[in-house]
Amino acid sequence: MLNLYDTATSQIRPLKQRVPGELSIYLCGPTVYGPPHIGHGRATLVYDILRRYLEWTGVKVRLVSNITDIDDKIIDRATRENRAWLDIAQKCEDVWFKSMARLGVLRPTDVPRATEYVDQIVGLIAELVAKDAAYRTDDGIYMSTSVVADYGLLAHQNIDDMLAGGGDRTVFGADQKKHPADFVLWKFSKPGEPAWPSPWGEGRPGWHSECVVMSLELLGEGFDLHCGGADLRFPHHENERAQAVALGKDFAHHWMHNGFVVDTEGEKMSKSLGNVTNLPDLLDRYDARAYRMLLLQTHYRSPVKVGLDNIDASVNALAGIDSFAARTSSLSATPDNVTLDAFRTAMNDDLNTPVAMGVLFDAVRRANVAVDAGETQTAAGVASAVREMCVAVGLQLDVAKEIDADAQALATALDAARAAKDFAAADALRAELQALGFLVETTKAGTTLRRA
Repeated sequence: MLNLYDTATSQIRPLKQRVPGELSIYLCGPTVYGPPHIGHGRATLVYDILRRYLEWTGVKVRLVSNITDIDDKIIDRATRENRAWLDIAQKCEDVWFKSMARLGVLRPTDVPRATEYVDQIVGLIAELVAKDAAYRTDDGIYMSTSVVADYGLLAHQNIDDMLAGGGDRTVFGADQKKHPADFVLWKFSKPGEPAWPSPWGEGRPGWHSECVVMSLELLGEGFDLHCGGADLRFPHHENERAQAVALGKDFAHHWMHNGFVVDTEGEKMSKSLGNVTNLPDLLDRYDARAYRMLLLQTHYRSPVKVGLDNIDASVNALAGIDSFAARTSSLSATPDNVTLDAFRTAMNDDLNTPVAMGVLFDAVRRANVAVDAGETQTAAGVASAVREMCVAVGLQLDVAKEIDADAQALATALDAARAAKDFAAADALRAELQALGFLVETTKAGTTLRRA
């Protein structure tokens, strides 16, 4: 069974399934007001790896990940650029999914948008108001956090530290809040801003109400896992949970948060700090698989710096695996169970991908040694295990394209010349293949060709 660190309990514990053989996951998605940065890329890759591994083990995963398509940041950009807010949201969402596709991230099972759930959000807020868990100020409807006895569960901090985390704090009407931690559920719209009707006046949903509604609507009460970046623990996830608790709802049973991408000074990357590296630009410069490889070699809860040195190292690691895949593409056997058991042990220990990648790289080394020694059957079993591990973490191998018949005939002739100890002819055939653009590797098992 997969054991994961649970933010709520501060413990690594089994990731239990509400329905055996199935897992329900809610992942907080993007606010679409600009291109994604590499921090967004890390979050989506971490949970894509989790999803793929679970599915590889036979678990049916339903992953819901939302789109926040109405927000102050979208409205602010629309005002600055004199554009329609919906145009910005739709175009930025398109950029998001194109970037995710380039990263090899599977599309979520469900992609709800905030604007599609306004009626349900209004209904939830009305329930909170009816229970005296929410109240009106001059600028909107606010949640009363004092009704939630364990408010702060995910933050594990005192109230002063939590408030330092940010959120909807400096807004008109904040002086009317009953408690400094109270947060907005419904924002009254200013003239010219997008608005929806509600019992309290026209406005739009507060950020923290979107996800609680969409997760419960699509996954139901008591869903298995709630995910997101560490920066979302407070206020966003804490405030989601507070609304569900105030309504007596059974919310997420396990909370998972990935670590930050940090800059060279160790500062978290974010648009507000201005130290963002644009994800599409990164993907334009490097093999998109390199970022996945880099993150696989970093534990998901640890901070990671993304720089030329470790990206280049990831590119080199991929080249080695691709070369191995091409070298062993003709070998087929039942995957080596000892190797796969070691891989599963690492992955089941809080998704320990660095150790799992160590198992993979060691398997590549052992299989290469076996090929060199002519131990074809051993090499085939380990090579098959390597291919299985790559599938489990979403690491697509770039195996050489099919070799044309003429080139393959030259390779066969090369092997025949070597067998006849006509090394001059073998060298001439090797040179001819190299001139045609092939990398030529000859072992006891025969000659392998790859495009250079």
